[in-house]
Amino acid sequence: MDDRILIRPYAPGDVDATIEIFLSAIREVASKDYSPAQIQAWAKVEDRGLWAERRTSRPAWIAEFDGQPAGFSDLTGDGCLDMMFVHPEFQGLGIASRLLSRVEDEALKLGFSRIYIEASRTARPFFERKGFRVITKQIVEKRGQGLENFLKEKLYQ
Repeated sequence: MDDRILIRPYAPGDVDATIEIFLSAIREVASKDYSPAQIQAWAKVEDRGLWAERRTSRPAWIAEFDGQPAGFSDLTGDGCLDMMFVHPEFQGLGIASRLLSRVEDEALKLGFSRIYIEASRTARPFFERKGFRVITKQIVEKRGQGLENFLKEKLYQ
């Protein structure tokens, strides 16, 4: 386990860091799997207040690497891993794995028997390596652009 990675609860002051992580991850990492028009439609946060409210209304976590915000994730009340993004500068360091482990711990603590996600093309291989299975491929619309993603789930005993 890498001691440089700290997973901590999301705090209201993390709003700008999470927006930066989200936008950078889409523009720099997901851009290899989606068209420029799709990236432009997806990589927007139009309401900072609503963004902050969503993070504080549910269990959410920040991953720090050597004290710098590097990733984040959250879990909705019905077991949806709604968001998990890692900043491009911190890809490949185990941050997503640590975030997922924290989400899974919380889900089990809350008594969930499953977690589900809508994984992008980019995230699909990661989640499959972690035991999630595809339920269906789907197209979601973001600002007039159709983006392919995969509804996936992982069951717990």
